[in-house]
Amino acid sequence: MAPPPSPPIPASPGAQFAQQFLSTALSQRGPSALPYAEDVKWLIRNHLVALADAFPSLHPKSALFTHNDGRAATLLQAEGTVPIVYSGVVYNIPAVIWLPEPYPRSPPLVFLSPTRDMVIKPHHPHVDRSGLVHVPYLRSWVFPSSNLVDLVRSLSHLFGLDPPLYTRQSPSSHSNPSPSPNPNPNPNPNASPSPSASSRIYPSSSPYGSGGRFPHSPAPSRPPAEDPAEVFRRNAISKIVDRAHADMAGMRRTREAEMEGLFSTQAELRRRAGELSRGLGEMGEEKEGLEQQLQLVLMNTDVMEGWVRDNEVGRRRRRDVDVDDAFELADALSRQMLDCTAADLAAEDTIYALDKAVQEGSIPFEGYIKSVRALAREQFFHRALAARVRAAQVQAQVTSMASRVPQYAS
Repeated sequence: MAPPPSPPIPASPGAQFAQQFLSTALSQRGPSALPYAEDVKWLIRNHLVALADAFPSLHPKSALFTHNDGRAATLLQAEGTVPIVYSGVVYNIPAVIWLPEPYPRSPPLVFLSPTRDMVIKPHHPHVDRSGLVHVPYLRSWVFPSSNLVDLVRSLSHLFGLDPPLYTRQSPSSHSNPSPSPNPNPNPNPNASPSPSASSRIYPSSSPYGSGGRFPHSPAPSRPPAEDPAEVFRRNAISKIVDRAHADMAGMRRTREAEMEGLFSTQAELRRRAGELSRGLGEMGEEKEGLEQQLQLVLMNTDVMEGWVRDNEVGRRRRRDVDVDDAFELADALSRQMLDCTAADLAAEDTIYALDKAVQEGSIPFEGYIKSVRALAREQFFHRALAARVRAAQVQAQVTSMASRVPQYAS
């Protein structure tokens, strides 16, 4: 397997620093190694380098992360600010993007990190009270097409429509009769701020607002009026995006289910193809065996037909044919076996005839007992001799088959 291509050299110094840091951090081994799969470390590095190149305000680093079950692990994160545009002014939302162990096969975890002067907007549609971010892009995360750059762009767009952070109201700010929620993007640097505005204006070096300020949370007594058309447009866009992501997720699940079914069918077809191949092979072997048996039967049939023709001619010449002379025995063991079997059957028939005679009273009982005893003794010897002859025949057949094995082997 060829190694993955290295990412292009980034242009910004922050991205170059991120690439050097990630190359060192992801190449560590042993107890200090980061808990990511080896086959996706190059993709993690590419994601973070591209993020640092596209958003220089986000810097990759490693830190200790504690899971909900109490487990602690050293993970990579991108910490900094997410730029948004709200009411024509650029603001920066402080956030931390954590990369969990199964990343990038599972989505990252995004948390807002408000300062002491900031507060999370209550009942925000995408941020809960703990600062955890829930956006459609995270819910519809797809490996390997999803990435951090598109995630931050989605966050910037959604937070620009509805900022999740506001400046914390101080007691002096409540005395201001009409606080302006939209700060002036170009304040006069020589003018001294008024006491009512000092609680909601950051220093000029503050990284969270290009105009030096951050939007205030709306006052509970006098909520700011919003344009219904703008609210409708924003809600419509959010609904459309959610519906599109839901439809895409549903289509993906449906297609995955269909692919699983097709893969199962393919595996079943391959299994049956293997069984058919084995069955065809066995049928071919059986066919060859039957053809050999057929040839043997045909040969034996020819031999029997020739024997019948020869004996038919002899029978016509000689009308009186002895049944015992009609068959010729193959060897002496066969002749001895035939004699023993004939004597055994003759003794059996004689005993049967004596049984009938003694039942009818034709012979006395004492004579019956003597005759049956003599016949049984003679029958026993004939059967014993037949058993020995049969064993000798079996041994002779085994010897004959063993002598023919080299012929078949050659």
